[in-house]
Amino acid sequence: MRYSNFVSALGVLLVLTQAACNKTGEANTPGTPATSGAPGAPGAASKGGGAPGGGRGGPPSALVLGPTDVITVTAGIIEASVAISGDLKPIEEIAVRARVEGDVQQVLVREGDRVSRGQLLARFENAVQEGDRASATADREAAKADLANAQWNADQSDELFKAGAIPERDLRTTQQTLTAAKARLAATDARLRASNQNAQDTRIVSPTTGVVSARSVEAGEHVARGATIFTVVRNDVLELEAAVPARQANDLMVAQLVRFSTAGRQLEGKVARISPTINPANRSITVYLQVPNKDGAIMGNSFATGRIIGQTITDAITVPNAAIRQSAKSGDRPFVYRIEGGKVQPQEVELGIIDESTGVTQIVDGIRVGDQIVVGNVGALGRGMDVRVMSAEESQRGGAVGAVRSAAPTAGAAPGNIRSASRPDSSRPR
Repeated sequence: MRYSNFVSALGVLLVLTQAACNKTGEANTPGTPATSGAPGAPGAASKGGGAPGGGRGGPPSALVLGPTDVITVTAGIIEASVAISGDLKPIEEIAVRARVEGDVQQVLVREGDRVSRGQLLARFENAVQEGDRASATADREAAKADLANAQWNADQSDELFKAGAIPERDLRTTQQTLTAAKARLAATDARLRASNQNAQDTRIVSPTTGVVSARSVEAGEHVARGATIFTVVRNDVLELEAAVPARQANDLMVAQLVRFSTAGRQLEGKVARISPTINPANRSITVYLQVPNKDGAIMGNSFATGRIIGQTITDAITVPNAAIRQSAKSGDRPFVYRIEGGKVQPQEVELGIIDESTGVTQIVDGIRVGDQIVVGNVGALGRGMDVRVMSAEESQRGGAVGAVRSAAPTAGAAPGNIRSASRPDSSRPR
């Protein structure tokens, strides 16, 4: 008995549900007074002046391009350049070595000190070298006295021989003595020069004007001959060693202008030297570039990128690289999409200089100043396709309208739901 009552109640519920759905469908029928003004209805769309071509049977709409999708061709400056990069190293980096073996008596400079050529950097103990120099000086003075005495004897013997007072043997003896005295003086001169050099080598001086970058000794240390004591760098000029592809070798010349960028600074330099041979390992040539650094603002071994400037054209017709396209059907000849009379027309062009650093390409032939060119990927384009370029104001309004439309009810929304959102629900208690 309970089961039959449950089945009866379920049947009544199904009947009531079907009746309610039929009533709602009749209320939402297009054209009824309740729904004729609802958004999304066909009548409202025809009055609202929708987008062209939006209705059935209307003309096809034009492709709409944004302001950033199209550029107007202008004339400007373009430079043919070769890209380079590398470390800016000091033009000179000299290791100052000990020329004598001994104990360091005094060290006068430290790392980072600026020094000039010939400035005293350190001093060795020089008692032995000074003693040798004093002995060599004394020997030279004795040799000079012997030479003077031998010269006088030789002169007197020559006069006596001419007078017939002495035999020829005595004359030759005095002449040989004179020759030996001259030799001894020359030997003492050489020894004195060597002792002077040894005494000077105990004084370590700077070989160039620059900055001390390293110091490896302290006062009191014993240093062997040939050991590195200081490293002095000359950084008033920096040099960059760059590898350039061999195919660009003909574009390089000595004294060409080079523009650098390093440590947030823009600098200019020049090509100093070019290697005469090609590296067979990577098929490149080595180029040496120099940059002035008189104030020392750029640190040595700073990484730099730059361009070696070749030809410069001041009135070149240029377009962005993204506007250049290739087509296999036209034999890989480059072309651009030009907008003329509201239609897209492919236009073959002849390319000139390509500047990768600024992203522009010179057009030698095919377009002129004032032409409108499509830039970048805007979808499939074809010859004669209708296009319309939006202005900047239209683009901004389009963004605002899109935001409003995203918040508004869609055209496919149920009219019943729209009515319920616009007026209070009568079923709710007040």
